[in-house]
Amino acid sequence: MKRVVVGLSGGVDSSVAAYLLQQQGYEVIGLFMKNWHDDSVTISNECPWLEDSNDALLVAEKLGIPFQTVDLSEEYKEKIVDYMFNEYEKGRTPNPDVLCNREIKFDVFMKIALSLGADYVATGHYCQKSEIEVNGKTVYQLKAGADTNKDQSYFLCQLSQEQLAKSLFPIGELTKPEVREIAAQMDLITAEKKDSQGLCFIGKVRLPEFLQQKLQPKDGIIIQIDKNDPVYSFEKDTELALEESLMSDARKIPYTPNMGKVVGKHQGAHYFTIGQRKGLNVGGTTDPLFIIATNVETNTIYTGLTSQHPGLFKSALFIEKNEVHWIREDLSLANGATMQVMARIRYRQPLQSATLHQFENGMYVAFDEPQSAITEGQFVAWYLGEELVGSGVIS
Repeated sequence: MKRVVVGLSGGVDSSVAAYLLQQQGYEVIGLFMKNWHDDSVTISNECPWLEDSNDALLVAEKLGIPFQTVDLSEEYKEKIVDYMFNEYEKGRTPNPDVLCNREIKFDVFMKIALSLGADYVATGHYCQKSEIEVNGKTVYQLKAGADTNKDQSYFLCQLSQEQLAKSLFPIGELTKPEVREIAAQMDLITAEKKDSQGLCFIGKVRLPEFLQQKLQPKDGIIIQIDKNDPVYSFEKDTELALEESLMSDARKIPYTPNMGKVVGKHQGAHYFTIGQRKGLNVGGTTDPLFIIATNVETNTIYTGLTSQHPGLFKSALFIEKNEVHWIREDLSLANGATMQVMARIRYRQPLQSATLHQFENGMYVAFDEPQSAITEGQFVAWYLGEELVGSGVIS
């Protein structure tokens, strides 16, 4: 009997994952990760992790499997929380959920599981794993979940072959309604429980207040840029070499306050992200204002009217060389090589047709259609069919 440690989060997905593994004849151990101590910035009064760990315990008891809680708040603070503050301070928008999987669930947590003699770690992610042979070597594939509405492969886009080798995703071939159905049949306490939102498992955090612990609020101005500004009628030189042309498509427009008009004040550019429209508190505009750029050096926010403002769209993005990650290392590109892929720049975005261009100093992802709100610090993931083959941090 192979031993599997399931990350029981207190939600329905991991509960059903544990049950299915048990049915398949594995020896199952449930482990709950406690990752967060500071309850002063969570939105609700109830303490989410206490309720969750209690639900996880009840599920383990119902299934008759051993259960333990591990406190990873130290590692979590160092690897996730500090990373978030640093990224926001630089004016980038991090994705803690992607990092959490790479650094905590499939690293720190996995090492604990393996030290308990586990052969595998299982989670309640909606994605699938398969294996193929390439040049006589086993290669693991990360594929989209069968439930296209819930596919979570994007959140695992930074995993390595070593991590995938030891992972199991028991509910990947099911849909959410099927998972709830199984939980109800088994009379699991989590059957009707709402899906958790928010930073991996910190609970629902009020981001500005969370960030204010470290990043001091400071007054700045909000500028509105007209959609007909000459900066958007920039004529690209047709003689440019491919790399220069891509660089031009991916470039950041150098906005300055005198290009627009002041429409309001804000409490700190690092609390805001591109494409955001809530929280600006600017009244009196005909259409909603969207953030098209932030500058943390000058503490300025640039906005434009409507979701179709030209300042929101770009047709390419760049990934620094050391931030290009291939799950399928055997498919990685040599300098000068290209690859046709389907890509997404955020969770749940429909896949977009794109071309990867690998150069000496990094990789460009060129989209067939311009993309809205390409955001520094977020992850772009690329797919061949159902399979997620690589990802990178948008630079």
